[in-house]
Amino acid sequence: MTSTDIDIARTYFQAVQTGDMATLGELLDADIVWHQPGANRFSGEHKGRDAVFQMLGSMMEASRGTFAIDKIHTLMGNGDLVTATIHFSGRHDDASMSMDGVDLLRITGGKITEMWLFSGDPAAEDAFWG
Repeated sequence: MTSTDIDIARTYFQAVQTGDMATLGELLDADIVWHQPGANRFSGEHKGRDAVFQMLGSMMEASRGTFAIDKIHTLMGNGDLVTATIHFSGRHDDASMSMDGVDLLRITGGKITEMWLFSGDPAAEDAFWG
């Protein structure tokens, strides 16, 4: 792990927060493996940048554009892994969610090659996404 890995993670989260898809496209490896938690329509392993973008777009559509990472609390590194403690939220119709989470990024050669997400309240997130 280098400070560069933490910088890459920080840039990733800034791009997510601002909707900067061009930067996201540069940071996510073409063959990324994304592990989405839970037992909802978005859960499971998503392979490839295109599949990840499709999932994220569907999440924004389902939340009517409200799904967001509100806060990045801390970024920590160990080897090729960077973890972020975050807070995220979203709304749709009469449903809402707001919870803490942890995102774990594997960074190899300056690209995010694998991502694991953890939810503070998996049942509430599953209920929100359906």
